[in-house]
Amino acid sequence: MNSFNSALGKNITFVRPAYFIISGFSGIPNIKYYYVFLCFVYVVSVLGNTVVMAVIYLDPNLRTPKYIAVFNLAFVDLLGSSALVPKLLDIFLFNHPYISYNDCLTFLFFCYTFLFMQVLNLVALSYDRLIAIMDPLHYQVKVTHRFMLSLIASFWVFAVIAILITVGLLTRLSFCRFVVINSYFCDHGLMFRMACNDYTPSFVLGLFLIVLFFIFPLAFIVLSYVCIGYALSKVATAQERYKSFRTCTAHISLVAIYFIPILITFSTQSSGIHPNVRIINLSLTSFFPPMLNPIIYVLQTQEIKVSVKKILKVRIQSKVKVRKVILK
Repeated sequence: MNSFNSALGKNITFVRPAYFIISGFSGIPNIKYYYVFLCFVYVVSVLGNTVVMAVIYLDPNLRTPKYIAVFNLAFVDLLGSSALVPKLLDIFLFNHPYISYNDCLTFLFFCYTFLFMQVLNLVALSYDRLIAIMDPLHYQVKVTHRFMLSLIASFWVFAVIAILITVGLLTRLSFCRFVVINSYFCDHGLMFRMACNDYTPSFVLGLFLIVLFFIFPLAFIVLSYVCIGYALSKVATAQERYKSFRTCTAHISLVAIYFIPILITFSTQSSGIHPNVRIINLSLTSFFPPMLNPIIYVLQTQEIKVSVKKILKVRIQSKVKVRKVILK
């Protein structure tokens, strides 16, 4: 970061505070009950995503391109929850609202990287369903293990580079007036608006990232399902249409629980709602998808349900055999 700043001019001095104050949930009555709820959500998220990852890893039948993307989504959800919730509980539940300058930038980096990777994973799954239904005869050729691994790896590189540039631009800002971030984490938009020098590059980059990681992915997903709907309308029988559409229900549910709360939050942002209401709504959009994603995939995906039953059956049978040996 120092070399990045020195390239702008040796005489430029950036005011970097020793710490920021995160005051997102201050003034909300009975907020400790919300923290207990967050603990429950976090535990369910960790257990659920770990189970999905373990099932995909243990069952060779699930080592397909689609489930590579599902595995990565569970992995991202697990890391995202672990990056956000424990730090959040430390800040508010134990009354540690102060976070150092470097820790805040690190916190921002991980939160946004995992947030954007969740969106990009939904794009990968959407592409998988699009090819599977639009061109099923060539699905095995177009969507291979190598293709999916390369796609996900490129998404990781893309997201990391984008957030590194975002953090690099923040280090150019001087925070000489305010250090209070009115959010539940180190929010990029609120941070650069606190700067006392020109924050135009960060503002422009923020708009670009919204378009790149929210508008474009959502547009691609919607268009893909328009194409899927058109393709299914050409299918002869209603039973075949239902069977094909059923393979998409889990992904549609993930898209809905991820994008709808975000769209509602940002659409009501200018309607004069109380800042605390916005913060609670926005925090729920961060916490709920990682908890619900594994539940949706376990309940709505036949292959995973069969794999879970198979793994449980094998474990039960092995325990019975061990008991018989011990009794003998």
